[in-house]
Amino acid sequence: MQDMELKAPHALPAEEVLSFYQVTLAEGLSSGQVLQQRLRFGLNKLAEEEKKPLWKLIVAQFEDLLVRILLLSAVVSFFLAYLDGTGEEGITAYVEPLVILLILVANAVVGVWQETNAEEALVALKRLQPDSALVLRDGKWQVLDAMELVPGDVVQVKVGDKVPADMRIVQLSSSSIRVEQSQLTGESQSVSKEIAPVQESVIQGKVNMLFASTTISNGSCLSVVTSIGMGTEIGKIQDAVQSAAGEEEQTPLQQKLDDFGNLLAKVIFAVCALVWAINYKHFFDPVHGSVLRGCIYYFKIAVALAVAAIPEGLPAVITTCLALGTCEMAKKNAIVRKLPSVETLGCTTVICSDKTGTLTTNEMCCTKLVLPVAGSKLVCHAVEGHTFAPVGQVSGLTVDWQQRSLQTLAKILAVCNGARLELNCGAYRRIGEPTEAALLVLVEKLGCPDAALHGRCWQSQRGHEDVMAFTQYWSSRVQRRATLEFTRERKSMSVLVTDEEVPVLYVKGAPESILERCTRIMLPSGVEALTESGRKAIQEQLQDLGAEALRPLALAVRERIQLDEGKLQDPSHFAQVETDLTFVALVGIIDPPRPECLRAIQECRVAGISVVMITGDNKVTAEAIARKLGILTSTGNLAQKSFTGKDFESLSDPEKVKVLQRITAERDIEGAVFSRTEPKHKQLIVKILKQIGEITAMTGDGVNDAPALKQADIGIAMGLSGTEVAKEASDMVLADDNFATIVSAVEEGRSIYNNMKAFIRYLISSNIGEVASIFFTAALGIPEGLAPVQLLWVNLVTDGLPATALGFNPPDLDVMCKSPRRADDNLISGWVFFRYMVIGLYVGLATVGIFIYWYCYDEGSSDGHSLVSPLQLMSWGSCKKWHDFAPGPFLDMRFNDPCTYFTVGKVKASTLSLTVLVVIEMLNAFNAVSEDGSLLQMAPWVNPWLVAACMGSVAVHFVILYTPFLAKIFAVCPLDWHDWVLVMAFSFPVIILDEVLKFFGRQYQNHKDVIVKSD
Repeated sequence: MQDMELKAPHALPAEEVLSFYQVTLAEGLSSGQVLQQRLRFGLNKLAEEEKKPLWKLIVAQFEDLLVRILLLSAVVSFFLAYLDGTGEEGITAYVEPLVILLILVANAVVGVWQETNAEEALVALKRLQPDSALVLRDGKWQVLDAMELVPGDVVQVKVGDKVPADMRIVQLSSSSIRVEQSQLTGESQSVSKEIAPVQESVIQGKVNMLFASTTISNGSCLSVVTSIGMGTEIGKIQDAVQSAAGEEEQTPLQQKLDDFGNLLAKVIFAVCALVWAINYKHFFDPVHGSVLRGCIYYFKIAVALAVAAIPEGLPAVITTCLALGTCEMAKKNAIVRKLPSVETLGCTTVICSDKTGTLTTNEMCCTKLVLPVAGSKLVCHAVEGHTFAPVGQVSGLTVDWQQRSLQTLAKILAVCNGARLELNCGAYRRIGEPTEAALLVLVEKLGCPDAALHGRCWQSQRGHEDVMAFTQYWSSRVQRRATLEFTRERKSMSVLVTDEEVPVLYVKGAPESILERCTRIMLPSGVEALTESGRKAIQEQLQDLGAEALRPLALAVRERIQLDEGKLQDPSHFAQVETDLTFVALVGIIDPPRPECLRAIQECRVAGISVVMITGDNKVTAEAIARKLGILTSTGNLAQKSFTGKDFESLSDPEKVKVLQRITAERDIEGAVFSRTEPKHKQLIVKILKQIGEITAMTGDGVNDAPALKQADIGIAMGLSGTEVAKEASDMVLADDNFATIVSAVEEGRSIYNNMKAFIRYLISSNIGEVASIFFTAALGIPEGLAPVQLLWVNLVTDGLPATALGFNPPDLDVMCKSPRRADDNLISGWVFFRYMVIGLYVGLATVGIFIYWYCYDEGSSDGHSLVSPLQLMSWGSCKKWHDFAPGPFLDMRFNDPCTYFTVGKVKASTLSLTVLVVIEMLNAFNAVSEDGSLLQMAPWVNPWLVAACMGSVAVHFVILYTPFLAKIFAVCPLDWHDWVLVMAFSFPVIILDEVLKFFGRQYQNHKDVIVKSD
C-alpha cells in the first residue's frame, strides 16, 4: 500500500481506487494494512480544540483599560485606608474599594462563564458522525465502531444508514442509490449516485462519492473509504468553523465602547494629574498634620475623581437592556444566543441568505399539473400549497372520477411511490424521497370517489390515521407485484400491479426519457395514438415548466402487459419492459418560496438592507426563486448579479471586491444570487463583505452553512429545519424558520440601539457632572463634598434604574424607513457632547454651589450650624491659625478641634450635594427621553417605566438618608423640609437649561434638513 493519500478518488475508475489501496471486494483490508493506515491517519474522529486555561480566561477579563483603572483605584484605596486606619472614616474607608472589587469579581465571573461555554457547534458536528459501520476485513464482514475506519476499508451502506466517512462508490448492490446531502451542500433534492469517474471539482458534482454525515435515502452499495476524520468534507467544515471563530470581531457597539473607554482613560489620567497638581500648595496645610498626609489626602481626591469619571453601571445597564431586547425578540420568534447580536442587528447592511429551508420551505411541492384534454392540447393547472400539508386546490380542474384518466393519474401518484407522510407535533413530515412525498400530497389534494372518505378528509385538517387517506384508498385498489427501481440509464422507475385482475405497469420519470417510449396519450374521453403534434404540445409545456425552474416528471402507464417474470429481476431489461407506454400527465415540482418572504425582502430594500441569496442549488433554480422573491428584479443584469461559486472563486481578489461593491451599491434596486456554492465560497463572500465595511448577517440551516454563520457579524439559524451544527454556530435562531422574522428583529435591534444611545448619553452626562463637581472642589480648595463611596453608590444604584428604564423608550415610527447606521457612527455627536458638557458643568456647579451655600449663606436652616465666609471655606486647611474660630454644635456634634467642622462637620453639606446630584440626574433622565424633543412634546410618562425607575431611585436614596446604619456607612444625614426646598432650587434649572439647548438643537437639525433638500 502506498504511503500517501489519494487526492482525487472521484476522478479515477473504481478499479484504480481499489488498486491504490491494494484491496479487493472479496477480502477487504488485512489486519496488517489496517495497523499501517491507523499509524498514518489516526482515528476517524473530528479533532478536539485545546481549551484555554482558566487562569488565561481570568486574566483576559482584566484587559479592559477602564477595568484596570478601577482595579488600580481599589488597590490604592485599600492602601490609603490601611495607612489611615485610625482616621475619622474608620471602617467606612474600606467600603468603597471593597464594592469596586466585588463589581470587578462579578464581571470576571460572568466573562469566564461565557467563555467556558464550549464551542457547541463543534460538539454538534461530532454528533453527526455515526457510531458504527459494516466493514469487510480479512474476508469477514463485521460491525465496527465508525471511529475505527481507515482509508482503504470496504464499507457497505444501505437505505437509512448515515455515511461514516468520505468514500468512493465501487459497486452498486441495488439498481440505483440516492443520498440526502442537503445539510452538506444545500441541494433541495436527494442526489443519485453512480460509479463512473467524474472530473468535477465541486462537492455537488462528485456523484460517485459518499460524504460523511450524509444519509442514504434509497438503495445500497459497496464503497472504499478515502478520507477520515478532519480529512473529510465535514472535517473541513469544522476547520472552517474554528478558523471563523478565531476571526470573530467585536460588535460595532463593543468597538465604540472600547474606543470610548480608551479616550475616557486618557482624559481621567490627565484630569486626575491636573487636580493633584493644582492642589500642590495645600499639601502643606497644617490641618493635614504633615506634607505626606496632605499629599495622600489630595491623592484620595484624585482617586475619587477616577471613580466618578468611570460609569461603573454602564456594563450592567447595557447587559440588562440587551437582555430585555432578547425577551422582546423571543416574543417575535427570534431567539438570541449572544447578547451583543441584538445591537448588531440594528446596523445590518447585508443579509446573506441560504435558499433551501430559509427562503424556501425545504418541502418539495407539486405546483403545476399538466393534463391532456385533446390529442394535441394540454392544460396546465396550478396547484395550491407550499408545504407537505394535504390542503390546496388544483385550480381549473373539475374532478370527475368517472374519467379513467383521473383514476389512472391518482393510482400512478399513489402506487409508483416509496415515500410516506406522517403527522408530527401538528406538522406534516415526509419519510422517503422529497419528490415522491410531493406526489403523495398531490394525491391527497385530488381526493377519491368514496363520498364518505372524501367528505371527511378532503381539504381539511386530519388526524394521524387519515394523513394518507386517499393514497391508501388508491393503493388498496391494486395488488403490487414488482418494482423496477430507478436507473440513471433509463431515468425512470415503475411498479407492476394487478388492477382488476389485469396486469398494469405504472411509470414515472424524466419527461424526455418517458416521452420517447410513449406511443399513446390518455385523454378524458379515452386513449388515442400520440401524434407529432401531441409530442410538440408536450414539449411546449415542458419548456414552460423549465422557465419557472420546476422539476418536471412525466407519468405514464402500460396496460394489459404480458411479461416474462425473468425480465423483472434483471435491471438491464427494465427499459424493454417500460415500452409502448401511454402518456398520462406532467407534474412540475419545486421547493417553493415562503409566501411571507416576498414582503420581507421588500421591507429590507426600503430599510436599506441588501439581500443576497447564497445556495448550493443549481443556477437556473436559484435565479427563478430569486425572481419570485424579488431578490432579482430583472433578467437583463444577471451577468453582474448571478454567479456560481466556482465562477466567483476564479475572479481575482480586486474583481471579487468590485463585484460585491457593485451589488451593495445597488441595494435599493435588487440583490444578487450565488449558486452551486461550497462552504468555502459562502465564507469567502461573507469575509469580503466585512472587509468592504458591510455589517453582514448570514442565514442558514445546514451543516454547510456553519462556517459562514460563524464568520458573519451575526449568524442566523433556522430553529425548526436547522441542524444542531447551524444553531450552535449562530448568534440567533429563528423559532419559526421565517425569513420575515429577521425584519422584525432588525427593527427591534434599531430601536434598542437608539435607546442605548439615550442611556449612554444620560450616564456620561451624569459622570461629567460628578467629575466637574470634584474638579471645582479641588480647584476652589474647599472640603471634599462627595466621598468616593457616595459616587459609587450614585453610579451603580441611583443611576442604574433610570438608565435601564430608558431602554423601554418606544421606537420611532420611521425606524425601518431609514438606512442602516454606519458601523463607525458616533455614539455621541459633537453637538450632543457639547450639550452634555454644558449640563455636566451645571451639575458640578450645583453640587458645589449648594455645599458652599450651606457653609456660607444658609441662614434659614434650622440645624443651627455656624456660617463662614467663602474665603475661610477656601482656606479651611489653615483653620488652626484662625483666631476666635469656634463653630457651634449641631446634629449632636461638638467640635473641640475647630478644624473638624470642615471634615466630620461637613456631613450636612455633603448630604445636600449628594441629594442635588441624585435629583438632577433623575431630571436629566427625563430630558433623555428624546434627544431633541421638548418635554412639552414628549412627556416623561410616554415611558412609564422611566417614571417608576426615577421614583424607585429617589426612594432608595431616602432609605440611605433616613436609615441610621446606612447613613453612617455613606456619611450622610436626614434632611428636613427646608433642605429639600433648597435641593429643588439648585436642581430644577437643569430642565430649563436642557430645554434651551434642545431648542437650538432642533433649529440646527431643521437647518441641516433644508440644506439637504435644496441639494
